[in-house]
Amino acid sequence: MPSVLITGSGRGIGVELARQYAAADWTVYATLRNTDRAAALLAIQGDVKVLELDVADPESITTLAGRMAGTPIDLLINNAGIYGPRGLGLGGLSYGDWEQVLAVNTLGPVRMVEAFLEHLRAGEQKKIAAITSKMGSIAENTSGANYIYRSSKAALNATMKSVALDLKGEGFSVAIIHPGWVRTDMGGPNALIEPRQSVQGMRRVIEAATPATTGRFYNYDGTEIPW
Repeated sequence: MPSVLITGSGRGIGVELARQYAAADWTVYATLRNTDRAAALLAIQGDVKVLELDVADPESITTLAGRMAGTPIDLLINNAGIYGPRGLGLGGLSYGDWEQVLAVNTLGPVRMVEAFLEHLRAGEQKKIAAITSKMGSIAENTSGANYIYRSSKAALNATMKSVALDLKGEGFSVAIIHPGWVRTDMGGPNALIEPRQSVQGMRRVIEAATPATTGRFYNYDGTEIPW
């Protein structure tokens, strides 16, 4: 039975990732900051193990990695992410909030790869997925603004591209995926697709990932997005 470790599983896309992988007979290690808010995860049928993790806290990451020492992981999905304050433009940026968003969206995923690299090396599939955003594409930025979120996702894309190149020789596959505009707390009620559709598409992208395609930037429907 393959295994997947998912960050940010408490709601939205994270819960749906856990639900669909559990339904496909994977062992799911579903993480969230507060396990007291794991009702949606605990309701999922299948082999789902709920674990506490704060990706913005280096000690939290190393503690979990230590607890899971010797556990092979086939797939790491870096899903945890925050948007930060909205509506801030030049002259009104909050650098404290910016640092927090970078800690979660950029540093957290890299720390996860480093902390769980031996677990992934012990797995059969050797796959890493980073849930990013099309807003991290410099080529697609035609409207400006959103400095904090855009920069955190552009930085995530750059770091995961380097991870892909550094681990390619070991047979790893890294997929950098935009989930679409999804109806979640972050995406809002006017978003275009439901989490179920987004996750179905992203799972297909992850399944198709190989060392030959590693480090590419995909939309959830499998089309490539320019950097």
